[in-house]
Amino acid sequence: MLVYLRLLKESFGFAMNALRNNKLRTFLSLLGVTIGIFSIIAVLSAVDSLDRKITKDLSSLDKNTIYLTSQSFGPSDVPRWKRQQFPAVNNEEFQYLKGALSNVENSCFQYFINSENIKAGSKTSLNVNVVPVSYEFADIQRMEIDQGRFFNEAESNAANQVVVIGYDIAKNLFDDFNPIGKTVRMYGQRFTVIGVTKKKGMSLGLGESDDVSAFFPSNFIRKLYGNNTDRVLPVIVIKPEKGIDVDALKAEIAQKLRNYRGVKSDEINNFFINILSGFTNMIDGIISQMNIMGWIISGFSLLVGGFGIANIMFVSVKERTNLIGIQKSLGAKNKFILFQFLFEAIILCLIGGIIGLILVWIIAMVLTKALDFEFVLGFSNIVLGSGLAVLIGLIAGILPAISASKLDPVEAIRTGM
Repeated sequence: MLVYLRLLKESFGFAMNALRNNKLRTFLSLLGVTIGIFSIIAVLSAVDSLDRKITKDLSSLDKNTIYLTSQSFGPSDVPRWKRQQFPAVNNEEFQYLKGALSNVENSCFQYFINSENIKAGSKTSLNVNVVPVSYEFADIQRMEIDQGRFFNEAESNAANQVVVIGYDIAKNLFDDFNPIGKTVRMYGQRFTVIGVTKKKGMSLGLGESDDVSAFFPSNFIRKLYGNNTDRVLPVIVIKPEKGIDVDALKAEIAQKLRNYRGVKSDEINNFFINILSGFTNMIDGIISQMNIMGWIISGFSLLVGGFGIANIMFVSVKERTNLIGIQKSLGAKNKFILFQFLFEAIILCLIGGIIGLILVWIIAMVLTKALDFEFVLGFSNIVLGSGLAVLIGLIAGILPAISASKLDPVEAIRTGM
């Protein structure tokens, strides 16, 4: 064991000596490994950070959450002209399903609607993501309130002009002043601010971040535009109880709504039952493809880096031919010579890999501070980067190490003279 530790120490010394004596050559050789490790770990860290952020954004919603509406959230076999004839879901259907469905934890009524400008005094927040919803939305979405509260059932049913604004909206309109009880204007009318959401950061999930959103009773929009308008897309959001058969619930929803609407048995559903897990599966597929593309692109850099390390090791063997002959003449075994050069190649690659990881860490910190998004260099990626560096060193150094170990001591000494 002590022999191998001494061998590792000597190999590290040779590697550092090569770095000092042949700075340009070593730099160019390590550059390929550094770029390769940097590329792979940067891509994987970015994808991991993206995946973590999306998971966090969607954590407030059950993946089995159902969106019942007249439009499909994904590809559909129903022709577009036929989909355009589907009637929009309405508040009466929501109230009916709310009382008729079983195995449902909660449900709410929501409108998907265009963004709106919100004013408070001389200040304006442009293109705010407005979210008209019924009061149950707070429980389904697990809303986190920083100040004040969410609107209650009475305020929701009465279409009271109250609003819960996002953290960034409150900051923009009221600076550091407490906005609770103050009024804002949207849709040409005054709304009283009753709550401010907690700071969440940029959203990569379903819809805009709560920070740049405004929540108010959906009945206000129903009172403003009526039930039949193309300005909004009404949606019934249904959160199933945990552990139930979601397909059975979808079938129950379809059967009850068909009966309520009087859809004949030979006619197709004139509505769509969209499930959130389909959206998350699509996101998972995109992330997997990004990972694969990152590996393919970065693999070429690692290949070039491997060739560079192999080249520097062959040159190192040639330069130290005389020393190898002397070591062998003094009793050094082939195994000792092989491990010496193999360890040297691994150490060189590990140095390149560590530099690549440090670069990723620095860029992650800079981007995290510059953007409203947390880039994370996870421990698993650090281990992966280090492991890849060792593997490249092992593969790139094996042939030079074998050629060094097989040198004849007499010929090696003579060649080196």
